[in-house]
Amino acid sequence: MRRSLVLAVSAALVAGTALGFAPATQAADTAGSLRFVDIAGEGGTVLKANVVTPAGADAATRHPLIVLPTSWAMPQVEYLAQAKKLADSGYVVVSYNSRGFWQSGGEIETAGPKDVADASKVIDWALANTPSDPDHVGMAGVSYGAGISLLAAANDPRIKAVAALSGWADLIESIYSGRTQHLQAAALLGGAGYLTGRPGPELQQILGDFLSSDLTKEEDMIAWGRKRSAVEQLDRINANGAAIMLGNAWGDTIFPPNQYASFYEKLTGPKRLEFRPGDHATAEATGLLGLPNDTWTSAHRWFDHYLKGVDNGIDRERPVQLKPRSDAGYEGYPDWKSLDANRRKFDLGGTQRIWANVDSGANGGVVMLSNLLDQFFQAPPVASVPLLPRAFAGVWQSERYDAPQRVRGTVKVHTTVSSTEESGTLVAYLYDVGPLGLGKLVSNAPYTFHDRTPGQPFGVDLDLFSTAYDVPAGHRLALVVDTVDPLYIEHNPTGARLTFSSPATDPSYVSVPLRAE
Repeated sequence: MRRSLVLAVSAALVAGTALGFAPATQAADTAGSLRFVDIAGEGGTVLKANVVTPAGADAATRHPLIVLPTSWAMPQVEYLAQAKKLADSGYVVVSYNSRGFWQSGGEIETAGPKDVADASKVIDWALANTPSDPDHVGMAGVSYGAGISLLAAANDPRIKAVAALSGWADLIESIYSGRTQHLQAAALLGGAGYLTGRPGPELQQILGDFLSSDLTKEEDMIAWGRKRSAVEQLDRINANGAAIMLGNAWGDTIFPPNQYASFYEKLTGPKRLEFRPGDHATAEATGLLGLPNDTWTSAHRWFDHYLKGVDNGIDRERPVQLKPRSDAGYEGYPDWKSLDANRRKFDLGGTQRIWANVDSGANGGVVMLSNLLDQFFQAPPVASVPLLPRAFAGVWQSERYDAPQRVRGTVKVHTTVSSTEESGTLVAYLYDVGPLGLGKLVSNAPYTFHDRTPGQPFGVDLDLFSTAYDVPAGHRLALVVDTVDPLYIEHNPTGARLTFSSPATDPSYVSVPLRAE
């Protein structure tokens, strides 16, 4: 029933979003610079595309080129509002429907080798059929388009700049972090793929193995994901030297921010990292409708500097730009690791035992919905911490803080666990707890183990999903751990019990990164 619900939600999301782009299509068409074309992709597969050129462009003048692969399940009109803006400022823009979706041919390859080759074929076509400049080529995209753009930058040295928005650099860390299947994320993607495209046999097999928890295929699934992860091609990306801008939302339930931050730190060329409140692709959504949008404004500035040579100062700004979930202004940092400079711990003392298989009431919310509410209304998932049933949830709290605690970065949990079974799943939640005990979710993350000796303690180090959250004065932080969350597939045998302890030789704690005041 849960999976059916997620598939139904995916259908509503895709249908609603597609209808929302109709005004943008009409607006671009009336400008007279839009044409729809067919482009032969890898193996001759037809890719449905559209081209927007600057007004009055002719073959005598070359313009920088930007290629936009569509997001997962989105039609080819997705980027028309942004394409029109880019064309108005002097770019040739080619947007194409990724293979296997809508009217494009082929099957869904999930950013496989054919998708990467398609990107180069589209660049070839644009250079031969539009007044575009071969020395000034950029790629951008949201979600699926972002992932393809990063992979293309590793394989095509013509690409000089990339804006990868709400995407992934590490597919395994995105939907299998903590060795735990992200159920709602995978079901949403799978459902949308079947609704709007033609999943290939490989994707069907991988998705089936993933959702059925077939651990005999775990190594195959990991190998499949690595082939589609830009982090595995980091040396080639760095060697090609493209200027990489990464943008994501703190609450992205499809591609959480940690994997982007880790990838960013390993890039050696020009780079920029931006995180904002929201869920998957919600930070860019208003821009796709042609409305003012910070993410797209940054992307335009990025291309203006690295493709057109405009001295707009973006290369001199602090490259890590964070917008807290409290809706305060942007904060600039010289790099991601500087967020670790000021950490504060609270202990996870004593011993707590919980029964598995029962949802305590603490959870990470609903994919695409909960963090959208947090983005616009600062209303994250909540739980009454004093009322959480201690038989099913471990609870530890910090002292009450006299001053605001400005959490910035990745909260780290270290504890010692033992189980009555060899396999199990736990989910950790960090809450901001007010005077009445109401906890607002700051972050969470799952952790799954297998092949452990029952009753034998083992250490667990878990990074929660990165965030920027301001805890008010007079509040405290609470760590809650339980074993069931609708976001994830859990691996707790019936009747299992988990014990959390804090040995004197290896104390358990939560380490919270705080903004230096």
